[in-house]
Amino acid sequence: MRQEPIDPAGIQWTRVSPSYAKVRMVGWAIGALITLLVLSVPLVLVLTGVWEGFPLWLAIAAPAVVVAVEVIRLVLIPRQVAAIGYAEREDDLLVRHGLMFQKVLVVPYGRMQFVDVAVGPIDRMLGLCKVKLHTAAADATAEIPGLPVAEGTRLREQLAARGESRLAGL
Repeated sequence: MRQEPIDPAGIQWTRVSPSYAKVRMVGWAIGALITLLVLSVPLVLVLTGVWEGFPLWLAIAAPAVVVAVEVIRLVLIPRQVAAIGYAEREDDLLVRHGLMFQKVLVVPYGRMQFVDVAVGPIDRMLGLCKVKLHTAAADATAEIPGLPVAEGTRLREQLAARGESRLAGL
């Protein structure tokens, strides 16, 4: 995984599964289809003569713009998934994501309150899960999607054990 300027020095990132792109593409397809159907209603109404006063060019332009934007989003999904990574350090967990707007989140093990693993229907079909770390601060919750189930389970146990040992040290 390529090092970015905001990455801490010497970090070896672990990527999420490339299969996670399929999960994101299914979500993308559902959202794009609903948006396209809603924005195509004026075009159908104009073409059937129900809404004669609506400009035809606008009825065509709205779905066309949506198709163009959604194709760009589809092309970016594999790169967005490749940008997601995590790294376990001695005292904290780092989570990184984002292509254009990159973000590195550092969660100290002593601040974690609980760790959960979630699996959606598409994730389950592909053998993936999502690990979520909860802290006392609402905006410091970290999420690592697209992990193989065995890795997600291992990470949950590892993080819980490290969190307990850090709390016991207080």
